[in-house]
Amino acid sequence: MNDYLVKSTAMNGMFRAYAVNASHLVAQAHTIHDTWSASSAALGRTLVGTTLLATAGLQGAGRLTVKIQGDGPVGFIVADGDAAGNVRGYIKQPHVNLPLNAQGKIDVKGAVGTNGVLSVTKMAPGDKAPYTGEVELVSGELGEDFTYYLAQSEQIPSAMGVSVFVNSDDSIAVAGGFLVQALPGASDEALQTLEQSLKELPLVSELLRAGKTPEDILRLIFKDQELKLHETMPVQFHCDCSKERFGHVLATLKPTELQEMIEQDHGAQAVCQFCGRHYQFSEAELQAMLAQQQK
Repeated sequence: MNDYLVKSTAMNGMFRAYAVNASHLVAQAHTIHDTWSASSAALGRTLVGTTLLATAGLQGAGRLTVKIQGDGPVGFIVADGDAAGNVRGYIKQPHVNLPLNAQGKIDVKGAVGTNGVLSVTKMAPGDKAPYTGEVELVSGELGEDFTYYLAQSEQIPSAMGVSVFVNSDDSIAVAGGFLVQALPGASDEALQTLEQSLKELPLVSELLRAGKTPEDILRLIFKDQELKLHETMPVQFHCDCSKERFGHVLATLKPTELQEMIEQDHGAQAVCQFCGRHYQFSEAELQAMLAQQQK
């Protein structure tokens, strides 16, 4: 089954909710970055959370970038996404494997750390400058951290769950999540009902491993209380890097730096941190950039 996300409203329009199966997306990230179990879970949860934030909060050609910087061994994590369900990401230390936590699960909290920040930078078409919201990490488990970001930075009562199941060989079995947001007019009674339902909800990874779909997850959350499914959209790991884009970056280097590359390396190689693609620039191409700067 291909990855996809479902958008819905529930309880007579008091909530909007999203659920996503991002198993292939996270598996591709694991393959690209050769992540070990703790790094796989941390990066995977970040990618799922970024997918939910981007599809819920962006329109048109807007983009957002999530950066998580904790004091754990995985270092920083970066992911970005758009409204169309394209997401990409990388982790500073992909080779982190920790003992299981007290619940017998991958220790994402230990991998990410609890001292640090989660920041979200948004750029919409027509904006002169990006907007960044930042909050301190509250758990390191990431679902709670995304939830805290939405409450503090965007002032939206929300609940997010993100979950990744990593096989014993470090491959990804399943990955997915949900996002529920209260809309104006949500009653206290409805909020209490939802809170209780979320407490009873199994991990999304457990539900996906049992064959449940994003639609099934939404039905479990709201127990079919006026649940309306509005849109289904594909999500995927997609990187839009190109040699042209890296060329524009190289062309902004100081003439002395370009000259050094020409004389010492007789060319240059650029590597995309998100997808690992390599782009080669010949000595002649660097000479052309240098000549353009000197005009």
